[in-house]
Amino acid sequence: MTDYPARALISRSALENNLNVLRSLTAADAMIVVKADAYGHGLEWIARWAHAAGINWFGVAQLTEALQLRQHLPHARILTWIFTPGADLAGALRADVDLSIGSRWALEEIEAAARATGITARVHIKVDTGMARGGLSLAEFADVADTIARLAAEGVVDVVGLWSHLACADDPDSGQTMRQIDAFEQARGIAQQSGLTPSLFHLAASAGTLWHPAAHYDMVRLGIATYGVSPNPQVQPAHEIGLQAVMRVEASLLTARDFDAATGVSYGHTYVTPDRARLAVVPLGYADGIPRHASNRASVQVGAARCPIRGRICMDQFIIEGEDLAAGQKAVLFGDYADGVPTADDWAAAAGTIGYEIVTRIGARVPRVGG
Repeated sequence: MTDYPARALISRSALENNLNVLRSLTAADAMIVVKADAYGHGLEWIARWAHAAGINWFGVAQLTEALQLRQHLPHARILTWIFTPGADLAGALRADVDLSIGSRWALEEIEAAARATGITARVHIKVDTGMARGGLSLAEFADVADTIARLAAEGVVDVVGLWSHLACADDPDSGQTMRQIDAFEQARGIAQQSGLTPSLFHLAASAGTLWHPAAHYDMVRLGIATYGVSPNPQVQPAHEIGLQAVMRVEASLLTARDFDAATGVSYGHTYVTPDRARLAVVPLGYADGIPRHASNRASVQVGAARCPIRGRICMDQFIIEGEDLAAGQKAVLFGDYADGVPTADDWAAAAGTIGYEIVTRIGARVPRVGG
């Protein structure tokens, strides 16, 4: 039990719906990405629910996330791709975690960990096909491919995958995705020439899965779409894809009072009531991940009414306007489109950001309630 005046409801049925919708779009296997505490939804139950729904591949960014996930899913396949020089790769191998090779030093340290532990390292070679972020350039891959093949022949590594990440997949009209597919094909050719035989080629994340079938290959990595948020609502809103919001954030109103016209509201009086108004306080703020940039722009749902935010969002609370508001009423900040409430993408538009950030930034002090 908790006395916190707000909660984030996490829906198992919505997650299962989204997995069904996304898997229906491809013949490829599916990995779901559960980095950043499953995009703020709660790593443990998202992972368990997805595994029960038939997902066996899970992706996380950080090595510590992989080790945490292994405690919950002892037999699932886990891939992690962010670690720095000197990281405990031996611990990762002992935990049966797949590692990404995205640089020469990573290859060297994975080799050292494998030899030190006597455990064959399962690896996915990451190539940079046009994002300028992580991964070996095509030239670097060509330089080290024979070395990787030799290590594979020695049993030091098992090359499970070859992968990359798309930069502009959320823009179906961009030619960048096809250029990256072409580069990925070049990487496949380099692997073949060196005798490398990965069992999995994977390039597409959520946007690639939705809008670029040519990028599906053997496995797709399902990130934000798993949680019912569109990678680009301007291209296709989540509800049009058939996705349902997995997270619903709601809070009980703290106070409700009537104020005269010309009343300044919240810090800086960036809103002044033009007429007599009924204002209520929602006990959530930017310390909970509610974006301050949405001040005077976003709205919440109270009963059948859409109530706008008035004034600046504070650290722990913000103010809304509406008729017949009363302390204890439930205000829904965002949830599923079908429920007639604001969505994470509505808040993203109000704050000048993306839906990914809205769900991921909901703070740890907001209790997650799964079911």
